[in-house]
Amino acid sequence: MEKILLYSDDMALLDYWQSVIQNRYKVVDDINELFSVEGSVVIISFSTGCHQCIEALERLVQNNNRVLVLQRVPDFVTAKQFMRLGIKGYGNALMRDHFLVAAIETLQEGMVWLHPEFTTQLIMQIDGGKEDNLSVYLDKLSEREQEVALLLKEGDIYKVIAEKLNITPRTVKAHAQNIYIKLNVKDRLGLALLLK
Repeated sequence: MEKILLYSDDMALLDYWQSVIQNRYKVVDDINELFSVEGSVVIISFSTGCHQCIEALERLVQNNNRVLVLQRVPDFVTAKQFMRLGIKGYGNALMRDHFLVAAIETLQEGMVWLHPEFTTQLIMQIDGGKEDNLSVYLDKLSEREQEVALLLKEGDIYKVIAEKLNITPRTVKAHAQNIYIKLNVKDRLGLALLLK
């Protein structure tokens, strides 16, 4: 498994991230070191007003890194701005450990990760208008996959879908992966764009 680079000027954050990630990380002490990093997963805490942080993020993206930006007080507008820069993930710096692990795994798989609430907000902003084409896509899926796909399209998270369908979140994730493969999309956002 590849090493993950961590950068933050907040020692408490670094300690928390290290406890979650365990032995698969390397801490970068100087932001200037990030300018030469290539092809890695990089987790960076972002401080508003840090001009060097923006430069580092731009260079990290140019160098084919998969970057997860975390802030203590994340917001949806900032999430969209970072995604436009090419950042692959964005969320709360103190998110629960299972979210942090999921974010890292998602980036390692080459997909985009946003905190579930932001993904839901993004999906809700997408215009509809493809109702005629919806059945064309759903016909490619099993009955259970169709149910999961429609709930994913509405922005529900795995846990909520599991409760609605009386199955486990792990089963929902398995169905979601099958849906993505069958419909040739990378993630739930791609699915929402296809089905909206």
